[in-house]
Amino acid sequence: MGMTIAEKIIAAAAKVNEVKPGDIHTVELDRLMSNDGTTHLTIDMYNKLKNPKIADVNKLVWIVDHNVPCDSVKTAASHKKMRDFAKENGITFYEGAGVCHQIMMENHVTSGELIFGADSHTCAYGAVGAFGTGVGCTDYLYAMVTGTSWVLVPETLRFNLTGKLREGVYARDLILTIIGMIGANGANYAAMEFGGEGLHTIDMSGRIAICNLCVEAGAKTALMEVDDVALNYLREHGREPKHVFLPDEDAKYAKVYNIDLSTINPIVAKPHFVDSVVDAKECVGTHIDEAFLGSCNNGRIEDLRAGAAIIKGKKVHPLVRFLVVPASKAVYEQALEEGLLQIFVEAGAIVMNPNCSVCWGSCQGVIGENEVLISTGTRNFKGRAGHKDSFVYLASAQTVTASAIKGEIATADMV
Repeated sequence: MGMTIAEKIIAAAAKVNEVKPGDIHTVELDRLMSNDGTTHLTIDMYNKLKNPKIADVNKLVWIVDHNVPCDSVKTAASHKKMRDFAKENGITFYEGAGVCHQIMMENHVTSGELIFGADSHTCAYGAVGAFGTGVGCTDYLYAMVTGTSWVLVPETLRFNLTGKLREGVYARDLILTIIGMIGANGANYAAMEFGGEGLHTIDMSGRIAICNLCVEAGAKTALMEVDDVALNYLREHGREPKHVFLPDEDAKYAKVYNIDLSTINPIVAKPHFVDSVVDAKECVGTHIDEAFLGSCNNGRIEDLRAGAAIIKGKKVHPLVRFLVVPASKAVYEQALEEGLLQIFVEAGAIVMNPNCSVCWGSCQGVIGENEVLISTGTRNFKGRAGHKDSFVYLASAQTVTASAIKGEIATADMV
């Protein structure tokens, strides 16, 4: 029986020849990522074990990114606990280097790996053909001390991409369109697999953005066929693939979707659900108080270039706070070298250190009652970015930047 990419990775990790949806297998994990959102809880549980021991410290990567710098004494204590434990145990540790998924993609992930991350957007790693999935503290702890876990083999939804995105339309618009099409529950505990000639036209930044948001459709993981774009990215970052898995011709899919990229338009997801998507033009004129360009979904150099190209020589609306937050130190340095940050600063934007920022909604840029944010972040749930009676719209870097200039939701052709 033919297998999908997800099934092949699980089979390899389980050391069996074949798996099928519904099977449960014990698997060996390649990497384990955790951030400051929950790592302090994992440490507390670890310290209560009778015989605590890390199976393979070389597989662990811990990253402080959600509340950077610390926003409270309580956060400082959590960070110190994480910092001290990592140092004592020789765990690879990052602080102030950027958002966890961007760091993992830049420095660690490779094709064919099975990775657990203590963060729901770990599915971003599918951009290079790795099976990344988010887990809670208990599952993370078990994997940390045993090096293994169990996986229920998911069904796979196949997305065949043809054509090419038009100018001014981005991969983020594509994935928001897909989420709107299948719904927030449309891929529950499924793998979302992407391939087809159209995939070759999407750069690595766009691929990360697509896979990253698949969890907002309920997906267990997201995976893209590995091609020259992915392989070149890995080699540029000093890595070779562990496996290069492509789906078999007779692989079985729960559903197959055919998408012509040339039909995709700029999209906005309205409050308070990611699948509440409309053509961006339907939201034009909506007042905003804040705009955010950043996050693990859209804080890469390509996104900053898109925003800078629009705002160069213009000004942020006087009643809008525009936060620009590179996704990593590497992105920050490149944007600095290219003069992009200077463009944003001269326009009146607030350039922040690399971190999750207002996408996480607990430290930087928190919005108040009845305030409106347009964001390149990952979620627009009620209260996600601050007050429970605030409003978050999701859009591409280009739409967010245009809106920051206009003081209301706007598309790039309006500024």
